[in-house]
Amino acid sequence: MLYTLSRTAGKAVIGITLLSVGTALADVPEAQQARLDEDLTPLGSERAGNADGTIPAWTGGLTSPPEGIGYEKGKHLPDPFASDEKLFTVNGENVDQYDAFVTRGQRAMMERHSSYFLDVYPTRRSCALPEHVYKAARRNAAVGKLVADGNGVAKAIMASPFPIPNNALEIVWNHTLRYRGFKLQREFTAIPVNQQGDFYQITVHDDAILRWSDPQYTSAEELDNISILYLLQTKAPARSAGFVVLVQESLNMAVEARKAWTYSPGTRRVRRAPTIAYDNPGTNSDGITTSDSFGGFNGAPDRFNWTVRGRSEKFIAYNNYRRVLAPYDELVAEKHVNQSLMRYERHRVWEIVGDLKDNYRHVYAKRVFYIDEDTQGIAATEIYDGRQQLWRVQELGGGVQYELPLCGGGGDTVYDLQVGRYLMVGLINEEKPIDFNAAHLDPNRYTPGNMRRLGR
Repeated sequence: MLYTLSRTAGKAVIGITLLSVGTALADVPEAQQARLDEDLTPLGSERAGNADGTIPAWTGGLTSPPEGIGYEKGKHLPDPFASDEKLFTVNGENVDQYDAFVTRGQRAMMERHSSYFLDVYPTRRSCALPEHVYKAARRNAAVGKLVADGNGVAKAIMASPFPIPNNALEIVWNHTLRYRGFKLQREFTAIPVNQQGDFYQITVHDDAILRWSDPQYTSAEELDNISILYLLQTKAPARSAGFVVLVQESLNMAVEARKAWTYSPGTRRVRRAPTIAYDNPGTNSDGITTSDSFGGFNGAPDRFNWTVRGRSEKFIAYNNYRRVLAPYDELVAEKHVNQSLMRYERHRVWEIVGDLKDNYRHVYAKRVFYIDEDTQGIAATEIYDGRQQLWRVQELGGGVQYELPLCGGGGDTVYDLQVGRYLMVGLINEEKPIDFNAAHLDPNRYTPGNMRRLGR
């Protein structure tokens, strides 16, 4: 199915045209491709705002540090929208008034916790990427293909492979392969919080080479089926220090599944780790989330049937510079993140539903993604158990790295509605900013033979 955007009475609607589906899905017609320089942005979102003006037109995003905000290279980014006034607050008492714009997960959080609310601010379409990424996206629209029944991507490179998507699975791949830089490293903190509000901190160093975005490559076929090289080293607490994870992420899961290894300082052995995938407990997550939920979703999409529920306008976490600047003892609240530090904006999103396939196993029977049109990234999720009961709610969203520029980031928060715990991961508030220009990283670092040395 080809999902295209058109303008009717000032509103965005979805036009659906059936296309044949084979081993490789149909190309996007040239007339549709041309829209990336017309009514669509280079990544495929609508340039125009919405009918009532609450969502403005995209005018290129934030591409450099604004003057007068105190930006200093090498330090956390100041909030370029700090002077914005809050428009209103959505809470359990008035949520019915805004029901069309809150996710089911947000509503469930308000029903469970009277202290949970959304402070809604003016919408800022700040997302921007380098011009060479836009160039790649335009090319991807012409050549990108799903292969192996949707388990892999061919021909595209660098940016989201399907700026004008044909189906739900292509939208999921747009999230998975969205541009996040090339070589990067960081120190980050994960914080599990229990039912009583007690928490501890997990300190991690990780780095990656996102080969999909390597400027030397011109198509997916040059990657030898490895899209990402990723290495994680746990630094604290002491009981976990020295644990190392290595992942070589596959581009075509039908050719070869994700390859992963772990090193344990207790055994001083490197082991293959096929469990670092799908619904196995996520590393350093205290069992609150699964391996394939980090970042909203990652890895092979093959265990779910994916459908497009539609497009809508939702209040999602966006431009959360204030959250990134807050100390951890201010950010952590008993039942959820300190919501007074959060910023929500009204944005257009794709609503994508994944239903577990028959004869496949996963602890999640259904997952719903809200994917922001501008960043191509998942902004919120809802996860259902085998009884079709809402189990977990996930919230993502940071701000634009306007000195690069690059969209998204800022960490994940996962809420377990049934148990009452939550997890924050990917926090850099009290660490150095992410190094998005870690040119010294070498592919030889990402080998099983290198892991034992790193563990020591």
